[in-house]
Amino acid sequence: MTSQPDNRDAAAWAQPIDRLQVSEAAPGARNINVAGRRQTSPVQGFGRMWQKTYRMPLGGVEITPAEVIDVWKRHFPEFWPQGNSFFAPLAGIAPGEVAALDLAMPGGLKLSTGVLVLYADDESFTLMTPQGHMFAGWITFSAFAGEGVTYAQAQVLMRASDPMYELGMTFGGHGKEDMHWQHTLRSLAEHLGATGDVETTTVCVDRGRQWSRATNLWHNAGIRSGIYMSAAPIRLMARPFRRGG
Repeated sequence: MTSQPDNRDAAAWAQPIDRLQVSEAAPGARNINVAGRRQTSPVQGFGRMWQKTYRMPLGGVEITPAEVIDVWKRHFPEFWPQGNSFFAPLAGIAPGEVAALDLAMPGGLKLSTGVLVLYADDESFTLMTPQGHMFAGWITFSAFAGEGVTYAQAQVLMRASDPMYELGMTFGGHGKEDMHWQHTLRSLAEHLGATGDVETTTVCVDRGRQWSRATNLWHNAGIRSGIYMSAAPIRLMARPFRRGG
């Protein structure tokens, strides 16, 4: 996932960029905490580093890995838990595209952020998080054949972005993250008419916290989303003035 692309799959990788740009926002997207942010790998995160793997055999159907990924890309937002929104790029899940997200938070709040499509081919695609996201890292969605059945898999390599997110992940956030992707895999399987159980594997890759990255708190999308929502009445009252009365 972090290796350099070769000539065979160079077209499947996003071109190097300094900061995220959103060419055209999808309908309904608030599109805050995305444009102008840098993408972040686990190296730039604060908390402990985790690798989480969610894998499900798609039993009862004959389907190729490429067919699974094609469906997953085209219907990706439909498989998310209720209350969470993925605003797919108008060009679809393709290398270099940027999607906006609204994630459900406690107290009815919405955390607005986004992801960069770092890699996408016929059998996998990888999303990379920006500054301010709950975690710094990658999540790769893939499908592969094994033991007479096709598997669907989501794998995350991540660190919580800042101390506040690390606290949240420690006290319930990891469980919520697990439920999110387990729900996604079950919803994908249901859409395909498949059956099976989700197997979840969690490995702590690095137990250390990177205190030099504590300043990531400045970009915290949860805090900034809360401020944005609190200012909604002010923006509403200001509309007539912006329109010239």
